[in-house]
Amino acid sequence: MKSKRQQVILQLIEEHPIDRQEELLQRLKAAGFEVTQATVSRDIRELGLIKTAASGGGYRYVTPANQNAFTPHSASRFETIFRESVLRVDNAGHVVLVKCYSGMANAACGMFDAMPWQNVVGTLSGDDTFLILMRTEEDAKAITQQLNQYVLPHMPGAAR
Repeated sequence: MKSKRQQVILQLIEEHPIDRQEELLQRLKAAGFEVTQATVSRDIRELGLIKTAASGGGYRYVTPANQNAFTPHSASRFETIFRESVLRVDNAGHVVLVKCYSGMANAACGMFDAMPWQNVVGTLSGDDTFLILMRTEEDAKAITQQLNQYVLPHMPGAAR
């Protein structure tokens, strides 16, 4: 049932410019699924859905694999979210730690996941920190330097 529901979600976001969980919830109910807000939220997270600018203005859900999500606008959005939410970036071994303002890590991590990075194995987000697992220590050092370009230098604890 979960797999079928998630396939329907992917079909719905492909066919309609859905920008809110409530709208997705209503469309799933109309399609015959008995779902709650928590179920929809969990499905969005498990599918890795992100919001990106819609062609007619506003936003819509897309899958990270959807190449239409990687527009110049989403790159600009990545920079804005990172500058406004990240305090510092550091690495230890294969792991990169991104320290954010409290409550901002999920947004920053979601935006990070939406961008096409090389050698990223995966991410794990908390409330004020998210971790990036890289393939090698060299990859971790390189992405740390790259991400630090988006951290405002006047921020306390900003690593350079």
